[in-house]
Amino acid sequence: MNRKEVNILEKSKTVGFLKSGIYTFINPYSYSLLRKKCLLENFDFIFVDGISLVKLLSFFKIKVDRVSFDMTSIANVVFEDIVKLNKSLYILGSDNKSLLKFIKVIENTYPNINIVGYRNGFFEKEKQKEELVRTLVDTLKPDVIVVGMGTPLQEKFLLDLKLTGFLGSAYTCGGFIHQTANKINYYPKLFDKFNLRWLYRMYDEPKLVKRYFLYYPKAFFYMLSDLIMLKR
Repeated sequence: MNRKEVNILEKSKTVGFLKSGIYTFINPYSYSLLRKKCLLENFDFIFVDGISLVKLLSFFKIKVDRVSFDMTSIANVVFEDIVKLNKSLYILGSDNKSLLKFIKVIENTYPNINIVGYRNGFFEKEKQKEELVRTLVDTLKPDVIVVGMGTPLQEKFLLDLKLTGFLGSAYTCGGFIHQTANKINYYPKLFDKFNLRWLYRMYDEPKLVKRYFLYYPKAFFYMLSDLIMLKR
């Protein structure tokens, strides 16, 4: 890995969250999937999602805060600003059932929010995705797009948007849509307060146990080796 690829670890920055550009949020697992695909260097804003990664970076004297697209972090800021500034919003991701529930939760929480469209995150053919990108850029032109398709699909979609000429702000959101399908605050306060969100996710989604105990150790090895290279 060359210096340019490693430098994404220092790209996290504080911004106004409705600035034009594409945003993503990396945790150890997503970083391990994205590092070799050269996707991250093309994002305008990269944030660190996950307290374990924040602590690892601080050990190497890289100071960052945890920033995630959920209600424990910036999602509420983004939605409130959309309402306050009279911006338009498009939602892409999850399955139809979860998506419809999510839309209802968001509209109930932010009554004046302008949602100009939404779609599930599954495409039978690549052409469908290309058509949606073109519709978003040329026809709907939303100010804000939130995409939850999982890594690396959501990152690739945002890059396609950028390359096609999207001028608004677009965010990856991982599992935020299905997590918020039933209530606006997914994490219980105690789990959030003590940074145990990962533990609650394993309780709520047992399929993630494999990710945390098998893939995370591998991901930390990759991250550690990249950080050592960065310091050198």
